Amino acid sequence: MKNFFLILLCIPIFSIGQNENTKNQSKNKENKFSFHSDGPYIFFEKNKLVEKGIINGEVYLKDLDLNVYDSTYNIQRSNYRNIDNIAALSDIHGQYDLLIELLTNNKIINNDLNWDFGEGHLVIVGDIFDRGSKVNEVLWLIYKLEIQARKMGGRVHFLLGNHDYMVLQRDLRYINSRYRISSYLLGIPYDELYSNKTILGRWIRSKSTIIKINDIIFTHGGVSNEFLTNYGTDLKKINDIMREKIDISADKMKDDEYDLYYGIKSLIWYRDYFKEYGENLTNSDVTKILKQLNSKHIVVGHSSNEEIIGLYNNKIFGVDSSIKLGKYGELLFVISDRFYRGKLDGQLSEISK
Repeated sequence: MKNFFLILLCIPIFSIGQNENTKNQSKNKENKFSFHSDGPYIFFEKNKLVEKGIINGEVYLKDLDLNVYDSTYNIQRSNYRNIDNIAALSDIHGQYDLLIELLTNNKIINNDLNWDFGEGHLVIVGDIFDRGSKVNEVLWLIYKLEIQARKMGGRVHFLLGNHDYMVLQRDLRYINSRYRISSYLLGIPYDELYSNKTILGRWIRSKSTIIKINDIIFTHGGVSNEFLTNYGTDLKKINDIMREKIDISADKMKDDEYDLYYGIKSLIWYRDYFKEYGENLTNSDVTKILKQLNSKHIVVGHSSNEEIIGLYNNKIFGVDSSIKLGKYGELLFVISDRFYRGKLDGQLSEISK
């Protein structure tokens, strides 16, 4: 009996110690992510929108009226003519701060981060997603600028690149560690933060992969002769085909579908214009491709260089200026049929043949 009472006396003490350990573990978990903030991610839920985000490690939810954002996004045209001012860049990869500096110094946006390029067209030639830590910030900025540009007679074109498709198709190998934390805290897989049930997800799914402005083709990787043989030269039709399987993961694709999105001759993976990356095409090879497209130039990203470069007597322009490294970047300007590098400090330098 005496031993029984001793056991009873010990139980509360053990329980108190166990509860205290649980509290400490919970507190440690909260402190571990107190540095972390992210969002907003805005979801469609029945007859409302729900904003989800994280502030100092704490998840918040906020109901919004449906009319706060558009719920449908019209597909933009694939061809534009008589555009006097064009600016292009690519492979931002979440480098929000560097992007702001580049766009501000080159007068694409003002100091309040609003559109300042008038009736000009800004083309983002793929790859906002992956690598960097401020992908969501870049997406919301481009979302806003697209609306503002249209009101002023200009346009913003966000063309999808290989990394943008990879995220939508659930290949998350290259996402920044910040987004693994966000996914964990929100309890939502990262790709579902941009699903068709979200504002940004629906907006992204309306985007093109290839467009033509004046006599210039824009696409992320490049246009191969093999691609044109398989899919033709109707840009609208090509963009429609690219959208059809946008939500199918690579492991569930048929062979022809896989080649469309992941093949080395596809629009978003092609590198053969650059001798250090691919086959190093001849001038006549490039001329043949351009003739089929009824164009004079192709602007691509995907293949990184230290600055914007012109190849094949300026038939090809590479606009991946390694913004992804977070140190430097440039814009390509097309002004009255002349081509310029817009440097990080805002200085223009004409690109000679």
